[in-house]
Amino acid sequence: MPDQPLTYASSGVDIDSAQRSIRSLESAIKATYDDRVLSNVGGFGGLFSGTFEGLNRPILVSSIDGVGTKTKVAAMMGDFRHLGADIVNHCINDILCQGAKPLFFMDYFGCSQLSPTVFDQVVRGAAEACEAQGCALIGGETAEMPGVYLDDEIDIVGAIVGVVDGDKKLPNGASRAGDKVIGLASDGLHTNGYSLARKALFEKGGLSVRDELAEGVTIGEALLKPHRCYAKAVHAVMEEMGGVHAIAHITGGGLYDNIPRVLPSDLQVLLDRRTFTPPELFQLIQRTGEVPDFEMYRSFNMGIGLVLIADKDLASAIVTRLGQLGENAAIIGELQDGPNDVQIV
Repeated sequence: MPDQPLTYASSGVDIDSAQRSIRSLESAIKATYDDRVLSNVGGFGGLFSGTFEGLNRPILVSSIDGVGTKTKVAAMMGDFRHLGADIVNHCINDILCQGAKPLFFMDYFGCSQLSPTVFDQVVRGAAEACEAQGCALIGGETAEMPGVYLDDEIDIVGAIVGVVDGDKKLPNGASRAGDKVIGLASDGLHTNGYSLARKALFEKGGLSVRDELAEGVTIGEALLKPHRCYAKAVHAVMEEMGGVHAIAHITGGGLYDNIPRVLPSDLQVLLDRRTFTPPELFQLIQRTGEVPDFEMYRSFNMGIGLVLIADKDLASAIVTRLGQLGENAAIIGELQDGPNDVQIV
């Protein structure tokens, strides 16, 4: 029997499957479009209007990040529904730290061999998250690379562009000793710390994603809770009240590394541990992995997903308003004169 001709599909890359998957998602992607999107699905580049009405000095703000090894927990659970929202919300929170609102988002989906079901869950989740935040999903890349990625594993990356008026850009340089630190509660690990969490829980602790963390919630379900998006509530507070001088998104590096990034070199952050309690998932990771306190607070958000640096006279009112807008917020510390670091006491 003669050898079959060598094709791209026989080498592990199924272009037709990828094209079918993208076509099946076209309506979900187009649902994120408005009049500012000037291109269609499938072009070589996304087109977006560069007109920004109502902004005196528009500044474009961009960011790129990945979901990381949260994808491995998703594979263990067979549940990829929230990973698209994870990366969209992560990126929107990142540009929120400059005071920016999202304009458009682009995704990267990498794998060894494309699973249409997994691809659909991820991209559909990204489209739904973009639509919820008024952000266009304007393009993406699907990379099927056998030999580069391991079988049955995926990689998810997102890039975003937003805009802020130059007069409202953050940090605004007004932070000073006495300002209050407001913490907004996270919904879990969000999108960082999963390599340490998996090692502590599953390798050292011998636990399973199916083990119960709390009544009706497994460890796997808690680990896969979507990355919370804070943009709508925080933008509302800034527009209604002002008083926010800087914002820090608590991702890789935790509370120790992220808050100093938005402060001048002569201000120190003093956080009071009595003002917030890390949720049970973080406590379980620490107990089973015997992880030191410093490592926990530098690797995880510890229940605080976003930090606002706010004027001391407005901080209490800001917390109240955030609560009315659906955020669980509290004053967790203050700024003082000192080196640019974080002290947790």
